[in-house]
Amino acid sequence: MFAGIKKSGPHQYVQIVENRREGTKVVQRVVSTLGRLDRLNSKGDIESIVRSLSRFSDQVLMVISGKSELLAEAKKIGPALIFERLWAELGIGKVLRELLANRLFSFDVERAVFLTVLHRLMVCGSDRFCDKWRSDYLIRQTGGLSLHHLYRAMAFLGEETEDQKDATPFSPRCTKDLIEERLFRGQRHLFTGLDLVFFDTTSLYFEGQGGESLGKRGFSKDHRPDLNQMVVGAILDSNGRPICCEMWPGNTTDVKTLLPVAERIKQRFQVARFCLVADRGMISRETLAALDDLKTGLPHILGVRMRKVKEVREEVLSDAGDYREVHTEGKSSKDPSPLKVKEVKVNGRRYIVCLNSKQARKDKADREAIIASLEEQLKGGAKKLVGNRGYRRYVKTERDAFSIDYEKMKEEERFDGKWVLTTNTHFTAEQAALKYKELWQVEQVFRDAKSLLETRPVFHQRDDTIRGHVFCSFLALLLKKELYRRIEAAGHSFEWSDIKQDLRALQQVVIEEEGKRLAIRTECRGTCGKVFQAVGVAIPPAIRHLEP
Repeated sequence: MFAGIKKSGPHQYVQIVENRREGTKVVQRVVSTLGRLDRLNSKGDIESIVRSLSRFSDQVLMVISGKSELLAEAKKIGPALIFERLWAELGIGKVLRELLANRLFSFDVERAVFLTVLHRLMVCGSDRFCDKWRSDYLIRQTGGLSLHHLYRAMAFLGEETEDQKDATPFSPRCTKDLIEERLFRGQRHLFTGLDLVFFDTTSLYFEGQGGESLGKRGFSKDHRPDLNQMVVGAILDSNGRPICCEMWPGNTTDVKTLLPVAERIKQRFQVARFCLVADRGMISRETLAALDDLKTGLPHILGVRMRKVKEVREEVLSDAGDYREVHTEGKSSKDPSPLKVKEVKVNGRRYIVCLNSKQARKDKADREAIIASLEEQLKGGAKKLVGNRGYRRYVKTERDAFSIDYEKMKEEERFDGKWVLTTNTHFTAEQAALKYKELWQVEQVFRDAKSLLETRPVFHQRDDTIRGHVFCSFLALLLKKELYRRIEAAGHSFEWSDIKQDLRALQQVVIEEEGKRLAIRTECRGTCGKVFQAVGVAIPPAIRHLEP
């Protein structure tokens, strides 16, 4: 049945026509003639007729000439759809529900944690802002949550457990540790093992006093020594997958955490042996001695500060031995800039000097550019040099006069393109260099970890809520890394900013009129479709009817 137009003389008439089969033919029968088209239009009767008929259909919602009173609400749907799937497939929600099984919370803690984690992924910021932020997003079963529910969920994640067997003097065992261990066991097939573990830290300052023990003054990597802070460490496997995070008071130095954390990881994740890989600046003489101890030490490959360690600066880099070329898997011996290594032993310690010729050329060009600029700046007066760290490195003062320190410039040439490692493993120099180079390959993940773990501002004043707040950032890192793993497996490479923007742009507009509700999805643009495909999530239909 359909509406048709019949011409009669100079006029057109609106008719309701029915198709009907008679034998092998389809014939049409006029059910009713509604009137002349021009007269129906002039009186607005066509719109009235169509609207009247729409009342008998559950699938039709009418918006005609602005004459109806309707409600419309838009919500962002992309982020929750993607990360809900990853949340479920990594088993995070399941683990949380298992740990909550015997707890009598009056609200859904698992949903409060997911809401907080999604907020970390999309915009970061405080939990106060999260409570307001969620109003623009469609997130399943979070409508009844309030700010105090988020705080209580943070406290649950960070509360200390009765069993403190793997605790350290500066890091008690908490609920979040149980979650990390269960997630590791559940996803063990993704890990090639913990033979190689990367460790790095960052500092996180508080807007207020911080927690009872976590808020302490210490060396601030944020250059805010005036504020209390805490130290947060991220531990990754050789593929850059986050294993766990550790938290310590703000006055705890990196070198004090290395050995206890390494031993704690071995106990928590039941790893018989692994090689610890850490970047420069984390290692003191005392820590090195402990790591080298035959009874209590650990296999390690550690970066060394070339300029600050006298033994390295004066003896290791002065060694006249020949370099050997190292070729990574998949690269031929014709690589124009291969990595070069040589082994040097000083006072029983094994050092490996690594040289990247391409980086050496860049370091030299950068230094020459600084010197050229410095010469021009000196002509205009010394005041322009104040506060410029790049310039200060090559400037010397004599009798209140500034000049270029060419001896310093010559000395810096010794470091071009080089880095130095120390190791107590049985790896060859080539193997150790390539293992350490893997730390650079997961450096982006460390940057992500620091960006997410530096979730500010932090207004919490209790240790348990602070630990929960930071752990939600760790879970966000876990989801982000898994998303990238799937995107790369699908053969794509996208910027994180583009992914977030395109997921946020996918919205659902719900229109309601006279008790009927219709959901209209906006266009899927940019990276959005490929992200949905990589994760295995179906994009919602463009238009669908909702129950009242």
